[in-house]
Amino acid sequence: MNKKFKKIVLSVAALLMVAVVAGCGSQTVATLKGGKVTKDEYYDEMKASSTGKQTLQQLIISKALESEYGDKVSDKKVNKQYDTYKKQYGAQFAQILAQNGMTTKSFKRSIKTNLLTQVALKDIKKISDSDIDKQWKKYTPKITVEHILVDSEDKAKDIVKQLDGGANFEDLAKKESQDNGTKANGGKMPAFNNSDTSIDTNFREGAFKLEKEGDYTKTPIKSSYGYHVIKLVKKPAKGEKKDHIKELKKEIYASWASNSSVMQNVIAKVLKKADVSIKDKDLKDVLSDYVSSSK
Repeated sequence: MNKKFKKIVLSVAALLMVAVVAGCGSQTVATLKGGKVTKDEYYDEMKASSTGKQTLQQLIISKALESEYGDKVSDKKVNKQYDTYKKQYGAQFAQILAQNGMTTKSFKRSIKTNLLTQVALKDIKKISDSDIDKQWKKYTPKITVEHILVDSEDKAKDIVKQLDGGANFEDLAKKESQDNGTKANGGKMPAFNNSDTSIDTNFREGAFKLEKEGDYTKTPIKSSYGYHVIKLVKKPAKGEKKDHIKELKKEIYASWASNSSVMQNVIAKVLKKADVSIKDKDLKDVLSDYVSSSK
């Protein structure tokens, strides 16, 4: 499971419990010999637990985002992202959803919440010329690489030895690589830059150390997936700042989106606009992470 998928999985997990509560149409949740569990008993237990409070917090945030920016994220956009994940994970997709206690509906709801959060970030926090200048200083163009993934360092060293002997990289990738997502295409990966957090850090650093197109790593690169031999396919020149403004802005927003302090401030402003009022005195501090006080 990649980081982005896992993030969406975690954000929806807290909301699932709310669906259970909402589905209780009567005062009795469960019956058993000698007694029963009522909805009030269940609610009291839930609101006293950290999990229950987190669930309410997430539900309020989700509804506040929907209220403020709901018209900015279409079902078409949600379905497009959903289909991307479905295609990426193929036959395993249904199993991954089931393992995380999710359905198609709940996962799409989580995707929409994440998209709404991105809209809120761009609406509330604007990029300055100074932000762009700072990003440009550390900017690198996206590079394209091919890689061969194996499960041991010895196997990776053998791959390097074969390459040194004149073997074709793409042919070896198709034959030896354990990355089913890239091996059929000779190990070629989508282009990425040095701030792409979806790429393993060691892999990213190893790739960017390659200087000339056609070079490959002489020492295997260890990642959380195994050992890699990486070949540089394309490394464009940096160029001029004015030609990369759109990409720089995209990188800045991606950096802010992964900054908990920035996002806490953004959500706090969304909640302030929503004028949230907590009716249960035992839950009055449920939004204390975002606002100084709750009504």
